Amino acid sequence: MATGGVARLVCGRRTKWIVLALWIVVLALTAPLAGKLGSVQENDNAAWLPGGAESTQVADLSRQFQPDDIAPAIVVYERSSGLTPADLAKAQADVAAMRAVQNVTGDVVGPVPSKDKAAIEVFVPVRIDDDGWEALPDVAGAIKSAAETGAPAGLDVYLAGPVAAAADSADAFAGIDGRLLYTTLAVVAIILLITYRSPVLWLLPIITAGVALASAQAVIYLLAKHADLSVNAQSAGILTVLVFGAGTDYALLLVARYREELRRHSDRHEAMQLALHRAGPAIIASAATVAVGMSCLTLAELNSTAGLGPVAALGIVVGLAAMVSLLPALLVICGRWLFWPVKPRYGTPEPTATGLWARLGGRIARRPRVVWVTTAVALGAMALGLLQMNAVGLTSADQFTTEQPSTVAEEALARHFPAGGGQPVSVIANASSAEQVRQSLAAVPGISEVAEPVVRGDLALVDGTLASPPDSAAAQQTVERARDAVHAVAGADAKVGGYTAVVVDINDANRHDNQLIIPLVLLVVLIILGLLLRAIVAPLILIATVVLSFAAALGVSVLVFRHIFDFPAEDTSFPLFVFVFLVALGIDYNIFLMTRVREEALQHGTRRGALIGLGATGGVITSAGIVLAGTFAALASLPLVAFVEIGFAVAFGVLLDTLIVRSVLVTALNLDVGRWMWWPSKLAHKPDDPTPAVPDAAPEPEPEPAR
Repeated sequence: MATGGVARLVCGRRTKWIVLALWIVVLALTAPLAGKLGSVQENDNAAWLPGGAESTQVADLSRQFQPDDIAPAIVVYERSSGLTPADLAKAQADVAAMRAVQNVTGDVVGPVPSKDKAAIEVFVPVRIDDDGWEALPDVAGAIKSAAETGAPAGLDVYLAGPVAAAADSADAFAGIDGRLLYTTLAVVAIILLITYRSPVLWLLPIITAGVALASAQAVIYLLAKHADLSVNAQSAGILTVLVFGAGTDYALLLVARYREELRRHSDRHEAMQLALHRAGPAIIASAATVAVGMSCLTLAELNSTAGLGPVAALGIVVGLAAMVSLLPALLVICGRWLFWPVKPRYGTPEPTATGLWARLGGRIARRPRVVWVTTAVALGAMALGLLQMNAVGLTSADQFTTEQPSTVAEEALARHFPAGGGQPVSVIANASSAEQVRQSLAAVPGISEVAEPVVRGDLALVDGTLASPPDSAAAQQTVERARDAVHAVAGADAKVGGYTAVVVDINDANRHDNQLIIPLVLLVVLIILGLLLRAIVAPLILIATVVLSFAAALGVSVLVFRHIFDFPAEDTSFPLFVFVFLVALGIDYNIFLMTRVREEALQHGTRRGALIGLGATGGVITSAGIVLAGTFAALASLPLVAFVEIGFAVAFGVLLDTLIVRSVLVTALNLDVGRWMWWPSKLAHKPDDPTPAVPDAAPEPEPEPAR
């Protein structure tokens, strides 16, 4: 195979040093560029919105009415016992101070007292400059400081509106890359220490993954800067998790096979060549499956989802390159002492042949049909939690795991003013139809008031105030009614935008993406499995187990969110992201197990091969699953509900997949279906032992001269 030549090149006696030198050069070139990835991230609305959505078109057209990208900050003054003359005077004096704040532009509107005379609101227009939302925490802090300084006793001051919400989001995402990197490093290091029981060996996979991450970040930075690749904080954060999680999985598989070969060969170079030759195809197929699966995301309507596809795929490809070249070179350079204190000595038996997983396989072999039917029923019962899934999106108040200042401010604003006052429904239409559009919008249930049209050239802008909170389901229904109403005005070419319209378009795009990408990923994975295993039956059965595992993981996760974490809903992108990560990454374990089963089936028959394959790969698959679960669990360290939900669901799903589905369900199916797993290939006609024995210990290796 082609991997044989590559293996000799990577771990030859002299070429291993060349490989190491090349990677040192790569690291020297890419490390400075990797640190610049944050500078090309696009975290404004355009980076997330569907490119052709109606709200996106309104955002573009609105530049004719305000050339700068402007968002309002709403200062709320509240005294529950009623405002005093001193409160009004303070608010009036603050207007001048707020005008002096950097990035405040245009007219500051207010102070506007509420009808109940218990609150005041001031609208402060803020220009979003080249620094985007990252500069908003400082601007928001300066505006609020101006309002709080010298405030009369008993007068509470809040900052609401889009600027305040964006500032809270920017604070939440601040340092996300560093936080995720250090958390992921700690998780992987601890798990590898436990897995290898060596004080040194764990360092090599981590060093290799670190080099891969820096290289991937540099490549993505160059593509973002020069090829218009879309990168945001979400995709950059997930890149870290993917490279460390998937890369360490590949390292575990390679090291496990290398350890096997070291017991059979005295020369570590030859042992590594054979390990790469035999494990390489499975690792490459796994990485290709993940990369192709992630690339399917590029077909998404939502920009943020479409941008994640190539970022994740590039991360996987670079991680693969490092794990099949740099890691083998480091392992053969360092020698057997890396495994101390449990060094794999030449001529010793392979412990996996009689270990825990081999014994489990023996028990499954006694009644495989009962085992797989019982397991499938249990997984189906876990999937019933899907009945409580509420993937309708998260409101502003529900987006964070802790209460945010902007959320408290919105609650104060809603106590005294129309709920949608700070984030209107914006309609842009032909100027000749402005009055008809205004009347149509005013007649929509859920619109409390409509401003007079503002005309610029041949276009008119009409703003309507929502009666419901702008992120509520009621407000979204109002936007849909408003679109129906203004679209019906003949010749107006009216389009509805604004914050709530953005939410509606994002939710619609996510629903479209779920329906398109989930079946597409399943089809891609099915084709790759068919080509790899050279069969039809086995891929179909494996895909069925993947879908069942995904449904069970999602069902349990939803129950945990609802009854333990007390999350009221899931983000609309939640099902798609969890599916892609679980299927694309979880298929690794199918490939690791089934390629080994097929290899052994060629010699021993399918049923005995299934037991040998489980014994040989059960430990490494479990370790790999724990590492991947731990890296995704690191997402829970972020104060964002969407990340916590994805992290928990993927981590739980991976553990379920490795501990139950791959090890128990798939093994039981292999034993029950037998040689027909490989139909229509020639292997399906190889006679099978109907009652396979538990595999014996690996045979003693043939004597070799010491090298």
